[in-house]
Amino acid sequence: MTGKFFTLLLVVVVSSFFMLSGCSKREKITKLQQLDGKEIAVPTGTVADKLVLSKLPNAKFKYFNSVMDAAMAVKSGKADAAAYDEPILKNIAAKNSGLLVLPEMITTDNYGFAVQPDNRELKRNIDLVVSELKKNGGYDDMMRRWFPKTGNPAPMPAIPLTGRKGVLRLGTSSVTEPFSFVDGSGGIVGFDIELARYIAKKLDMKLEIVNMEFGAMIPALISGKVDMIAACITITDERAKKVLFSDPYYVGGIAAVINE
Repeated sequence: MTGKFFTLLLVVVVSSFFMLSGCSKREKITKLQQLDGKEIAVPTGTVADKLVLSKLPNAKFKYFNSVMDAAMAVKSGKADAAAYDEPILKNIAAKNSGLLVLPEMITTDNYGFAVQPDNRELKRNIDLVVSELKKNGGYDDMMRRWFPKTGNPAPMPAIPLTGRKGVLRLGTSSVTEPFSFVDGSGGIVGFDIELARYIAKKLDMKLEIVNMEFGAMIPALISGKVDMIAACITITDERAKKVLFSDPYYVGGIAAVINE
């Protein structure tokens, strides 16, 4: 009897040790530089880890299937922070109390629409639409709609399109909430989708949304399957060799989300 009791007590002590060591209290993070040497959660198959290392060379990484999984790892204490596109992390933090996006960016990037290299007229109209929205307050309305401080993005407003001058085909990847995503009714909505509808309205065209994998968008644009692409696309010199970008319509980049 004594031997069995001792064995049971040993199992309890050892189990408690591993439970406590696995869920040890992490350092409270208030500044980006505190994350150097810490465990950063990132989605598998992205370049987020490489971008983090450019700013935090001693960072350690944990890989997850999605940015949501990475963020939830932070919330549950399995990682010190998660790194990914700032607007997408803001969207996740708004819907999950206890998560906070650090104000200091890891990298800063410009997002833009892309068109075929010779389609300067479409680029000009995209730039005009963005400029007009910023002047008349429409852009600010969009920011409040798609980037609320708490909760889900608001419904997309109705933007009637006549389609008298044909069809404007938008290639997008509906996994980049709040820029492009599927809402509760199964429709593709988001900041980029609303902006695309304003562009189609200015051109007096109907908008056709072609949903695809993110990596397929530039090839689809080059081959002429779509007229423009948008889904939180970072403007880079490498991509600009293949496509023509609009002026930047959003300044974002890679940020870190932490547990408050």
